[in-house]
Amino acid sequence: MKEENIKTAARILLGAGLITAGIGHLTFARKPFQAQVPDWVPLKKDDTVVYSGLVEIALGTALVLAPKKHEALIGKIAAGLFVGVFPGNISQYTHKRSAFGLNTDSKRFLRLFFQPVLVYWALKSTQKRKLIS
Repeated sequence: MKEENIKTAARILLGAGLITAGIGHLTFARKPFQAQVPDWVPLKKDDTVVYSGLVEIALGTALVLAPKKHEALIGKIAAGLFVGVFPGNISQYTHKRSAFGLNTDSKRFLRLFFQPVLVYWALKSTQKRKLIS
């Protein structure tokens, strides 16, 4: 049961983080998030930030509130989101765009290694418990 409590706490923490980030997309961190939007995205940077913020709020809410039977699917969708936004992290690094305290090449480069952690977190905190046979 302890493992299940840890997974639940991790899932809720990830969901809360997504909700907070999504609110930031729409309000206090709107401009810094634009620094992560690659130039090749066919939408205006601000529109991309707003739309992705809405997705993050919805996904974070789903992680926190969705019925247990849907957790694994939501975790896969969250992992997909983290993979999908990774080009933004690469773009921020390659174009040397400072935002969120990532104001050196080293910091921007190290940030790239956090994205796989988010993917793992999303999958691990929502995976179905395997029964031992």
